[in-house]
Amino acid sequence: MLWNVTLTLLKGLGTTAEIFFLTLLFALPLGLVIAFGSMNRWQPFRFLLFGQTPPGAFGRRLAGFRPISALCNVLVWVVRGTPLMLQLIGFMYIPGIAGHNFWPAGDTGRMMATVVAFSLNYACYFSVIYRGGIQGVPVGQREAGEVLGMTKSQIFFKITLLQMVKRIVPPMSNEIITLVKDTSLARMIAVYELTFTGYSYMKSSGLVWPFFYTGVFYLLFVGVLTIVFSWVERKLDYFR
Repeated sequence: MLWNVTLTLLKGLGTTAEIFFLTLLFALPLGLVIAFGSMNRWQPFRFLLFGQTPPGAFGRRLAGFRPISALCNVLVWVVRGTPLMLQLIGFMYIPGIAGHNFWPAGDTGRMMATVVAFSLNYACYFSVIYRGGIQGVPVGQREAGEVLGMTKSQIFFKITLLQMVKRIVPPMSNEIITLVKDTSLARMIAVYELTFTGYSYMKSSGLVWPFFYTGVFYLLFVGVLTIVFSWVERKLDYFR
């Protein structure tokens, strides 16, 4: 019995791992894009400050408006301010309610909706961590790079990025470990992940222990990630 349950739960763990790795694949680069967007300084109405007549209060506000930064900040605010479960259900069912369901039928569509919802959610959280890491690098180091004749891309990749990685590893590892446990929310749209697999035994056979047995798999998954992140932190100790 234990062996059969373990094999069944391993299939659910495979789905959990798929959600986990696909989310990281899309959320990590998307989070960096959102972070750069939130720090964007483009001001399309700045020309109002240089007119023949001085602008009023509204004109000055409009001149300082940064649309890309504002859009990214609103996106982060909405995503961080609403439950992931609500976002997951919304991504799955709102397109169908609106009459434009673009998700494929069956398990594939549910998995795609899950990955999109998780990726956008975690990208917003990652963006805040990225931004903190980038802004945490002393301005003097970037200015020193400019004095040495380095381009902006060289300054970012050779000075800012390496120090940013060192700063963001602890908070990023915490978010990534949280992602492992958040994958259990996929059961809300009938994705057959680890928790749903264990819960199915309660509905079909009345067995409770397989549901709690799933905790062992989560502990092992998180344990492996903890070891990996500890190794990464040791490798980055040269920044101390």
